[in-house]
Amino acid sequence: MVYKTRAVPGLRTSCDDAGVQEISIRGDMIRLGQLLKLASVVGSGGDAKAMLAAGLVTVNGEEETRRGRQLHDGDVVDADGEALRVVAPSDAPPSVAPWE
Repeated sequence: MVYKTRAVPGLRTSCDDAGVQEISIRGDMIRLGQLLKLASVVGSGGDAKAMLAAGLVTVNGEEETRRGRQLHDGDVVDADGEALRVVAPSDAPPSVAPWE
């Protein structure tokens, strides 16, 4: 399976010295499937699901198969050889469940 990437207008990214692409998010948390789409690693949620099922994604060095895995500032995702680091704004309010 070939995973296509595409340019995303307005996406703020940068690379550090180790070649890790830093992906800026608006809040303090993003789900793994959303990050893969935001960074243009995959084109759709179905592509993300297939990539995860194939064992091609790790989070902080551990294999991950859940699209809904919550990622926070500093988490590093390796998706089929492409390294991504989550960067949240320092003033982002913490995520709170609606029942809390």
